[in-house]
Amino acid sequence: MMDSNFAALQQLHSSLRVAIYCRLSKDDNLDGESASIHNQRDMLETWCQEHGFTVAGVYADDGYSGLYMDRPDFQRMLADCKQGKIDIVVTKDMSRLTRNSTHSGQLRDEFFPKHHIRYIGVTDGVDMGKDDDLIAFRSVNGVDLN
Repeated sequence: MMDSNFAALQQLHSSLRVAIYCRLSKDDNLDGESASIHNQRDMLETWCQEHGFTVAGVYADDGYSGLYMDRPDFQRMLADCKQGKIDIVVTKDMSRLTRNSTHSGQLRDEFFPKHHIRYIGVTDGVDMGKDDDLIAFRSVNGVDLN
């Protein structure tokens, strides 16, 4: 028999719309999608499934630097966030979202809270849904402080 708290949590998670965002700076010389983008997407889809989240969309910028915000699918994802289509943004780690500390701070402190978006960086332990005073250091420096 399933615990009622677990069932309630699973139901809540399944109603949340998750955006998976993948990025790679340089193409790995494959035709079509790079292996890194493919691996990021597979890992994140599996993670969402294991945690009971519904993937609303996959956004991927292959061959774009994380230093700049003018990436096509990144901008499309932000537009979907503004339109209320997304509840959670999930990346492999914060560096896939951005490599610019100013942009990181703007997303973390302004954009995501304004649009009621929870951000999760799976491998670096960043989760804006948890109280974590060290999130700024972890997200900018990529340091595991756990």
